[in-house]
Amino acid sequence: MRIVEVRERTFPISRYTDPAVSSGGLTTSAVAVITDVIRSGRPVIGYGFASIGRFAQGGLIRERFAPRLLAARETELANQTGTNVDPFRAWRLMMAGEKPGGHGERCVAVGTLDMALWDAAAKIASVPLYRHLADRLGKKAMTSRQVAVYAGGGYYYPTEDISRLSDEIRHLRDLGYDRIKIKIGGATLLQDLKRIEAAARLLPDASHLAVDAIYSYTPTEHRGSRRARAVGALVV
Repeated sequence: MRIVEVRERTFPISRYTDPAVSSGGLTTSAVAVITDVIRSGRPVIGYGFASIGRFAQGGLIRERFAPRLLAARETELANQTGTNVDPFRAWRLMMAGEKPGGHGERCVAVGTLDMALWDAAAKIASVPLYRHLADRLGKKAMTSRQVAVYAGGGYYYPTEDISRLSDEIRHLRDLGYDRIKIKIGGATLLQDLKRIEAAARLLPDASHLAVDAIYSYTPTEHRGSRRARAVGALVV
């Protein structure tokens, strides 16, 4: 059981006027971890991506963590039966020699590879990832085939914000999402209320809309303020 290749690509993420990254240029890493396990004539490949709230981790992945996976012997990566890759062992291999504590950005780099390793392990086991995780952790896998989810998006558009936001909500709704989260806090209260009203109008009711004002409000603005009351009146 070996990792024969790790591919990393850095991609730009367009987030328009995200107040958390005022300079723009946010990027993310996507990885493909290629194993020596062959299924249907092709190698099993696990895929992962970095947090979209951080910048890409290509340097750390390519220079430190991927080489440790590639240098690992078969017995160092395999599970006890030798039938699958063991992401827990892989994690320890990736962190070998790292200074304890102060994880900083390396947790994102290792987590990106870890996601791909679990994806590969589930594919090798020929079961859905949720079931493979439950089996490995000794937990009971959920039996429901439905999971409540919401679509996140709704960043400010540089032009025609309301109409383009409405188009985005319609697109997400057409994909089957009826619960959606949008951004607020980066414009005037009047503009934010217009955004909320436009989005809520396209959903079953206002309770299906969530708002995210991350990094925008001070502690005193979160509770009891005119802005908080006005927003809460529309979405609660």
